[in-house]
Amino acid sequence: MGTELLINVTPTENRVALLERGQLQEVHVERRGRLGIVGNIYRGKVTRVLPGMQAAFVDIGHEKAAFLHASDIIPHTECVAEPEQKQFQAQDIASLVRPGQDITVQVTKDPLGTKGARLTTDITLPSRYLVFMPGAAHVGVSQRIESEEERERLKRLVAQFVDTDGGFIIRTAAEGACEKELAHDAAFLRRVWRKVSERRQRPGGKVIPLYEDLTLPRRLLRDLAICNIERVQVDSRTAIKELREFAEEFVPDVAPVLEHFTGPSPLFDLYDVENEIQRALERKVELKNGGYLIIDQTEAMTTIDINTGAFVGHRNLEETIFNTNLEATRAIAHQLRLRNLGGIIIIDFIDMTSDEHRNRVLGTLEAALAVDRVKTSVSGFSRLGLVEVTRKRTRESLEHVLCGECPVCKGTGTLKTVETVCYEMFREIIRVDRQYDADEFSVYVAPAVHDALIGDEAHSLAELEVFIGKRIRLQPEPLYAQDKFDVVMM
Repeated sequence: MGTELLINVTPTENRVALLERGQLQEVHVERRGRLGIVGNIYRGKVTRVLPGMQAAFVDIGHEKAAFLHASDIIPHTECVAEPEQKQFQAQDIASLVRPGQDITVQVTKDPLGTKGARLTTDITLPSRYLVFMPGAAHVGVSQRIESEEERERLKRLVAQFVDTDGGFIIRTAAEGACEKELAHDAAFLRRVWRKVSERRQRPGGKVIPLYEDLTLPRRLLRDLAICNIERVQVDSRTAIKELREFAEEFVPDVAPVLEHFTGPSPLFDLYDVENEIQRALERKVELKNGGYLIIDQTEAMTTIDINTGAFVGHRNLEETIFNTNLEATRAIAHQLRLRNLGGIIIIDFIDMTSDEHRNRVLGTLEAALAVDRVKTSVSGFSRLGLVEVTRKRTRESLEHVLCGECPVCKGTGTLKTVETVCYEMFREIIRVDRQYDADEFSVYVAPAVHDALIGDEAHSLAELEVFIGKRIRLQPEPLYAQDKFDVVMM
């Protein structure tokens, strides 16, 4: 069993699961109300210029202003008008853009958490075999095409399509492509760019979208065509028709493997994808040998802790630790892809005394991450025994897409204990009693706190009544969070 794509389409969302040898590797979710915007091109408007950050904020018509750094501004866009600026070096942001200026930008990263989208003025348009670069005049070749002879052949074929409009980057999928296929892609990209240019010239100066990337299923068919997909199953009659038309025109190799799924049970249930998604949202990941991982995702970084758990080994402690760490490397690589964790990832392996064991664990981790389509890099063990992994982040993680902040703990993952809330309530009653003249108090508390106040803390409550010389009535409120209470004077 090789690579399969499962595409689940509903009126509200599209979901795509990538399976390799029957195991779920990636999950992509696109909701109609929260469509990803990576690759979209906008005519935006600069709202603020921040010289201290060498950046600007740009209005692209979304709730949060997008972020444009000076290093992402290139000379062949309209934001650099002077001829002498063609010899572009990293300039001051104030000399490149100004507040109120119209600017054509492309999204390189979706909004993440409290951060807006990341932008560039280096516009690119991808197709199956080529990436069009407006304003450029050269041909680049993907580094993954290793044959020098093939690289030269492709460059020679694509060079004839380059003119004053722009140049091309040859994608990995172009390896072995014929001249006719490359010419078709080049013509398609030029048509798209002409449409973008026409929209950009429309009068009015409004913030408008100029180009929107393909829908999730089409985008993945285009990008995963090089993965030798054996089967693509789609559970929507309308979607399968649209995908077949798209595949026949742009990814003909995939067209024969497209299938309309009509089984009695849901597609994702049949392949246990639903349960895998639920497990991917949990902190704890069980290892096959009895150990486990603890994965904590924060805005700054993701931390992964490895524990031996129930695994006791067969020889000695060092071998037990080594085998647990070795098993963890494969699970970590799988979880990074499945959860789409990006940015800085800190891995706390169980301490190993042997340099040979550390090197083997590091080598296994690098090998497991090598199959990831997203760029990753691994540093060696630090002096504290930690390994730092960086993984390119272009869209939100699975957790951020499917989950929201807990209204009780506000994302901290912790709550004040019942005992702590009781003592805070006692202090509040004393403070109010000293400031105001009240005959007695009514206190509204969560049920768990109420149970404690008439149980383990009943003696403390009685002492407080004696201390202030006033009666305290308790009122349980089922809708109160554990750390919420109200003190009312009577």
